[in-house]
Amino acid sequence: MAHEVENMMYVGQTPWHGLGIQLPHAPTIEEAIVAAGLDWSVSKRQNMAGEIIVPSFTTFRDSDNSILGTVKEDYEVLQNIEAFRFFQRFLDEKACTLETAGSLRAGTRVFILAKIKSDPLTIVKNDLVEKYILLSNSHDGSLAIRVGFTPIRVVCANTLRMSINSKASKLIKIKHTKNAKQTLATVGEIMNVANHEFEATAEQYRFLASKQVSGDDLKKLVKIVFKTAKEEEQQFQPQTEEDKAKAEAEENECKRIVTRVIPLFEKGRGNDLPGVKGTYWAAYNAVNEYLGYERGKDREVRLDNLWFGQGAVLNQKALKAAVTLAKAA
Repeated sequence: MAHEVENMMYVGQTPWHGLGIQLPHAPTIEEAIVAAGLDWSVSKRQNMAGEIIVPSFTTFRDSDNSILGTVKEDYEVLQNIEAFRFFQRFLDEKACTLETAGSLRAGTRVFILAKIKSDPLTIVKNDLVEKYILLSNSHDGSLAIRVGFTPIRVVCANTLRMSINSKASKLIKIKHTKNAKQTLATVGEIMNVANHEFEATAEQYRFLASKQVSGDDLKKLVKIVFKTAKEEEQQFQPQTEEDKAKAEAEENECKRIVTRVIPLFEKGRGNDLPGVKGTYWAAYNAVNEYLGYERGKDREVRLDNLWFGQGAVLNQKALKAAVTLAKAA
């Protein structure tokens, strides 16, 4: 899907996806919403079939009257400026700075990423992980409002995942109902538990860095992450010729991914650092680098997948699988 990114701004060094307008300093909310091309509002209008009222609504972007999506009656719009204002208290307290923001898919999806101003996590010497908060929203009814912690590895800017058992991360998902804005304000308390959650995740990363991985287990990790749900849940055994052909195609695809992940494991960004090379931490980051830099047709699609789609699911799955394999090693 081409042209996923509609508008975007970022601060400082060009991010891994290489997209957007660069700002020389951390912006205010007013500066960020303009630079990110998000200074527009959304309206919800009743659908009609002639003179008959249809039990659905359409969301429109007011600035150009473009259609964003079809939603139910109880869907409440979270305006872009309201999403930005979620961060105001943290900006006032100098607890974070706005790092990047933008819209994807013709304005149907919006995101804001803020960097938490605290010391980065040290996994091994010279391998650091910075702390961020990601707020994402959709104007087409396809996604709930989401606020969560997002670790990003400094050496390659790979988006990682939070801890496997992070209760806070699982809870911060808000439906577009009349209580959404109030709930979002309450969720503002997440900064109080941010460091605890990040430290718990860092311990998992450090554990991965303490365990060497064999070539066979690296291949096993890739197969666990990328095999189909049907194989995983039902230990699917092909019966018909069609099933066999599908299974063979999936096996060949997994082998292809393995051949692309192995070089990233050996010489990927940051994976040759002392204490990282040859470990499960390197294996996990090789999968992440594949998801962020190589999987998919172009970087715009990869960005959307990593923050909204299957890439985020696979990223989480990779962490869980890596920890499980490392414990058994």
